[in-house]
Amino acid sequence: MKGDYQDLVDEISALLGAPATLENRDFRLIAFGAHDSDDDLAMDPVRTRSILTRQSTADVRSWFEGFGIARATGPVRIPAAPDAGVFRGRICLPVRHRGIVQGYVWLLDQEPGAPGPEPAALDAAMDVAQRIGVLLAEEAKAGADLSREFRAVLTAGRGWQQDMAVAALRAALGPGGDGLHAAVCVAPWPGEAPASVPGAAAVCLVPRRGGAGEPGDAPGAGPAGAGPALAVLLRLRSTDALAPALTAVARLLPRTAEPAAATAAGAGTAGSRAQGAAGAGAATRAAGSGGSAGSAGAAPAGRPGGAHRMTAGVADPVRGLAELPAAWEQAVAAARAAVAEPRLGPVAQWSQIGPYRLLASLASDPVDDPAARTLLSPAHRELARTAEVFLDCAGQAGRAAAALGIHRQTLYYRLGRVEQLTGLDLDAGEDRLLLHMALKASRLA
Repeated sequence: MKGDYQDLVDEISALLGAPATLENRDFRLIAFGAHDSDDDLAMDPVRTRSILTRQSTADVRSWFEGFGIARATGPVRIPAAPDAGVFRGRICLPVRHRGIVQGYVWLLDQEPGAPGPEPAALDAAMDVAQRIGVLLAEEAKAGADLSREFRAVLTAGRGWQQDMAVAALRAALGPGGDGLHAAVCVAPWPGEAPASVPGAAAVCLVPRRGGAGEPGDAPGAGPAGAGPALAVLLRLRSTDALAPALTAVARLLPRTAEPAAATAAGAGTAGSRAQGAAGAGAATRAAGSGGSAGSAGAAPAGRPGGAHRMTAGVADPVRGLAELPAAWEQAVAAARAAVAEPRLGPVAQWSQIGPYRLLASLASDPVDDPAARTLLSPAHRELARTAEVFLDCAGQAGRAAAALGIHRQTLYYRLGRVEQLTGLDLDAGEDRLLLHMALKASRLA
C-alpha cells in the first residue's frame, strides 16, 4: 500500500512540476516527492517538520484547516505566512472518497506574479487525488475489520487473557497502536456495526451486560439495556482536541439527538486553537452546573425517563492500548450517565459526569438498598424526587422548595415522610450520603 501512495504522489508531482506531499486527514505524513530545488524557501520550517517528524503540530493543522480545506472539493490556494513558518504559499488538493475527506496532497505554490499550474493539470491531479482517496478509504475500512481483535480486548477477563488480547490488537494496528485514542460507547445500538466510522481505528459490537456473547467472552461488557453497544476506538490528534471526535460520535446518533452533541463540536472547527475543553464542554452540556436544575427537570429517581434512549459516552484519551479496557469502562459509564441525567447527553464525557464516575463503577447492576427500596417504588416517585432535589441543593430548604415549585412547609412535610419510609435521619451526614447515592444510582440504566 505504501508503494501505491508513493507512485501516485510522484504522478501528481510530474503533472504539476512541483514536489508533492501526501498526509492523511490527521495530518500524518504518508508519502512525499523528492526535493531537488536550490530554493531555500522550498523547505520552510513547516514542510521540514512535516517530513522529518512525519506529522504537523496542532497549531499548524488548525491554521491550514482555517482555510476550509476539510470542506473543499477542489484545489485550495493558501497564502504564505512567514510568521507561522510558512514561507511559501501552498496548493492543497483535498483527497476525498464518497464525499468524505480522507487526506490532503500539498504542493508549493509559485511566487506571486509567476504563472501557476494550468487548470487542466490541476484537474488531472485531482483525478489522481481521487484514486488516493479510494486507497485511504479502503485502508480505513480495513480498520473496521479489526472488530474481532478490538472486541476481544473489551470482553476478555482480567489477567493473561486481556494481556494477550491487547497484544493482538497492538500488532494488528501497527505503529498507530501507540498513538492517542479515545474509547467510545454508543448504546443501545440497533443492527450491525457500521462498515467504517471517520477517524476510527476499529469498531465492534459488544454484548450488553447479562447478554450472550461469543465463546470465551467475559459476561457482557457493555451497559445493561435493550441491546448491544457499539464500541469505537477513535484516533486523536492531541488530548485537548476532542471536537473532531465528538463530531464523529454525534453523527452516529439519531438526528433528533445529534444537534446537542454537535453544537460545540462545530465550535471547534478549523481555525479555532481552543477547540478542546471549551468545545467539548458545550458539546456535552457539562455536568458542572449541578444544583437543583439538574434533577428538578429530570425523570424521577428510580424511573429513568429514557432507559432505552440511544446515548454515547466518551472516555478520557489514552496513549497506547494498555489502558484501553479501563477506558472502555469509562465510556460505558458515561453512556449510562447520559441516560440517567439527560442534561449530560446525548454525548457525555467521562470527565464531566460528576458523581456518576463513582456510582457507575460501584453499581454495575441495579441498586437495591433496603433503606431506599420502599421510597423508590412507583407509589412514591414524587417523594423520591423531592428527596433528590433537596439533597442536590445541599440540604438548603429554600433552594429546594424553589426548584420544586412548592411551599417550604410542603417540603418539610414530604421530607418527614421520606424519613418515615427510609428510617434515615436527614440531619445525619452519613444517612444523607446513603440516600443521595441510592437515588442517583437508581437512575443508571
